[in-house]
Amino acid sequence: MFGTEPPTGPAGTILNQLNFQQGSIKLPAANATLNISDQFYYLSPADTQKVLVQLWGNPESAAGTTLGMIFPSKYPPTDAQSWGAVIDYDASGHVSDDDAASTNYDELLKQIQDAIKEANPEREQQGYEPITLVGWAEPPHYDKATHALHWARDLIFGKDQNGEHTLNYSVRVLGREGVTELDFIAGLNQLQDINAAIPNVINTVQYDSGKRYTDFADGDKIAAYSMAGMIAAGAGVKVAAKLGLLAVVLGFFKSFGVALLALKKGLILIGVAIVAAGRKVLGLFRRKENNDA
Repeated sequence: MFGTEPPTGPAGTILNQLNFQQGSIKLPAANATLNISDQFYYLSPADTQKVLVQLWGNPESAAGTTLGMIFPSKYPPTDAQSWGAVIDYDASGHVSDDDAASTNYDELLKQIQDAIKEANPEREQQGYEPITLVGWAEPPHYDKATHALHWARDLIFGKDQNGEHTLNYSVRVLGREGVTELDFIAGLNQLQDINAAIPNVINTVQYDSGKRYTDFADGDKIAAYSMAGMIAAGAGVKVAAKLGLLAVVLGFFKSFGVALLALKKGLILIGVAIVAAGRKVLGLFRRKENNDA
């Protein structure tokens, strides 16, 4: 499967324990199926946990629970050229795409930048690096044919504004009752590779009959956020639906502890340890260039 030689030693032992899957993968929690072509492979939630914790050095608390991960088939997850897309599902309801074309994404970017900046002093008091959202690595784009929203952020972790830039790429595939979430762990230098893979990754997600976005019917549960809300939440910024789709609540960071877990080696998962209304709010992912797993 891999175009490069997998490692030996402890990392190789862990790789031998993983079940690299292709073909049809059922995701009952998302009312969907992943159709994994030979361009990718899928790892189950249990195997994903092994990659995030044992290979990439994250604590179990940061890895959390997932629906698995998708990787490019030419690299094992230990390879520096590899990237991974963490899969999750949000069953908050049907998300309207009415504001996709009308949302001012530059204004939204400024709101998110301000919210992150305001949160940084508290983050530093907790012993974590401040974050700078430099801008869009890829501006938000909604594909109405596939009902998929994707965007990428250019981030710097730490106070050195000339430091390493990190790519945080997010994809949201809309369904009738919720959203399948894919968050990529990669370096900014892999943006071209991720962009090339995005259409095929989106096409792997196929909702079950009756659960597709176009199957929406009057009376279905409606999500309390829309497109702008998904983007803000993806940055760890809570959006108050009752105040409007672009209302970023800066006080959120004062009410909940933001725990960004930056670890020392490999591909690094940065989790935002916040629970609001009983569900996890998505955090930011980070990758370092060196990989000595």
